[in-house]
Amino acid sequence: MSKYEPPWKVIGGRTEDCFMLTYAEIEQILGFPIDHAFLTFKKELPAYGYEVDKISMKAHTVAFKRCV
Repeated sequence: MSKYEPPWKVIGGRTEDCFMLTYAEIEQILGFPIDHAFLTFKKELPAYGYEVDKISMKAHTVAFKRCV
């Protein structure tokens, strides 16, 4: 189990085709700040039905879309 499994499970339970979460929302689920490892661990997300669409470092948001 990776340290990012908790948000992947939450994201996998969603029903939207696409949605956005702020860094703060992700950090609230995790219980710790997002770090550069997020970019490495995002490859686990397709197992939960979604993928990262766009990460905005400026807006502090992550857009997700359902895997096709």
